Order: sequence, then structure tokens, then C-alpha cells
Amino acid sequence: MESILGIGSRIKHKEFGAGVIIGVKSATYTIVFMETGRKEISHTYPLDVIEEEEPADDLVSLMDVERSLTNILRKWADMQEVVPLGAKWTGGVLIMQPGDKSLKPKEMPIDALFHKVVMVRDRLRTLEQRVNASAMTDEEKVSIQQYITRCYGSLTSFNVLFKRPEDQFVGEKGGDS
Repeated sequence: MESILGIGSRIKHKEFGAGVIIGVKSATYTIVFMETGRKEISHTYPLDVIEEEEPADDLVSLMDVERSLTNILRKWADMQEVVPLGAKWTGGVLIMQPGDKSLKPKEMPIDALFHKVVMVRDRLRTLEQRVNASAMTDEEKVSIQQYITRCYGSLTSFNVLFKRPEDQFVGEKGGDS
């Protein structure tokens, strides 16, 4: 009988690539892959173990582990999360037509615009994490968080470009922010 890998073990899957185990069930692992997101994989599937963690005796909720690992990966990884562009926009062009008809319009591939939007989103997330980890007072943190939330809200116009709703910008949600 093969040993069970613990939460936090880093693995490599032949099809899905590198990932981290965020949950262990009786027959499957819940693994977050950098390229394809979260997947359920059988314990019997042959995984290449990059770094093994022992199974924990005390169980932590999947949501807590996922949130922690996501924050760690964002903070320490030099990789940008792969965020897919909606299929209908692939290969598209944004045309900016000046009000003055004597001037030439500016064209930009939508893929390039989308990449810049995702970079802004990632940098806002990093700023948010640094504010939360800073030595500022809670009042100062809340004040800056409100500005960050408003920035997210201002960027919701770009949500139409995202393939997955969970990748979209979210501003204030009726006071939940």
C-alpha cells in the first residue's frame, strides 16, 4: 500500500503539470494546478512527488488551506496566474477612434489589453496583501482597503473579457468588502 501524501505536498501530474495538494479524501486528493486550477485526482494515479508533506492528524478546512496556499503562491511565486481570455475575444482588436476625425485611430490586440488588465489586477492583489501585512494601524489599513476596493469596482467594465466569472473584478458587495 502506498503512503498518502499530506496537504501542502508539491507534485507534478503528467497532463496538468505542477500542483499543490490542498485536500485529502479517502480516495482522492484535491490538487490546485498552476495551469488548470483545482482537480480531484485518485490516490492511485501515479504522481511525481516534488516535495512530500506528512498527512496531518488534525484536519483543517479545505477553504482555509486553499486561501493560505493561494496567498503564499501569489506572494512568493514569480509566476503570474494563468487567466483565460473569453473565447469570443481571442484574436480580436480594440479600435480607439479619436473624436478628431483628422487623427488616425489606434488599434490594440485585445489579448494585449487583457494581459495588462490581469497585471493590474494582480498588482492590486499584491498591494492589498502588503497593506494587510504592514505595521499600519487597523484604521489606516481599512482606509487604504476602501481605495483598493473602489479600484476593483472601477475595473469591473473589463469583466466582459474574462472567461471564468471567478477571475472577474468585484467592487463593493453590499458592505461585505
